[in-house]
Amino acid sequence: MNLKLKVCGMCEADNIIEVASLQPDYMGFIFYEKSRRFVGSNFSIPYEFPHAIRRVGVFVNEKVDMILRQVSKHKLDYVQLHGSESPEDCKALIERVGVIKVFSVDHRFDFSSTKPYQSFSDFFLFDTKTESYGGSGKVFDWNLLKKYDQQIPFFLSGGLSPANIGDIKELKGMNLHAIDINSGVEIAPGLKSIEKIKSIKSILHLNSNYGIHS
Repeated sequence: MNLKLKVCGMCEADNIIEVASLQPDYMGFIFYEKSRRFVGSNFSIPYEFPHAIRRVGVFVNEKVDMILRQVSKHKLDYVQLHGSESPEDCKALIERVGVIKVFSVDHRFDFSSTKPYQSFSDFFLFDTKTESYGGSGKVFDWNLLKKYDQQIPFFLSGGLSPANIGDIKELKGMNLHAIDINSGVEIAPGLKSIEKIKSIKSILHLNSNYGIHS
């Protein structure tokens, strides 16, 4: 199983290029104004950003036409939908850009609610359910993922850090595509620690079944 790596919540140009040098497979940029990691109205992805890293724009309950404008402006490869977007929204978007639909998980979450999105999503992302939209630093009970039918490959998010990333082996046999790191590798909101990201990559590489291959 070749796990991919996504680093999300990037917004500072120098830090973006520093993190890019570590060759994650995906990098996420948050276009939600209420987020502490909002990229801002004058944001642009640095010119020297590597083509090999997939660009992911994160949105929350945004209109489709506005999302598509940002896709065009920033040459996004995927949109990550963190709100209550409908399957119809995903259908409209997937004709133009890759779609990652997010579901917030707690012990009450009904995994059958993902089924209407299966035809209109490239990936799902399972994050910890909180009052906000991601970036909580909290881990949900991964045993709940046994209730998922594994039809669509998924990203795992929610409080992943060097302290707990080794436990990813518990998900062996599931349709896990990538891990999504954010607050667990931060120095401050939006500013990522290069050493912490290196540590996560090293821990994952120790287990040949869960290596990251860019």
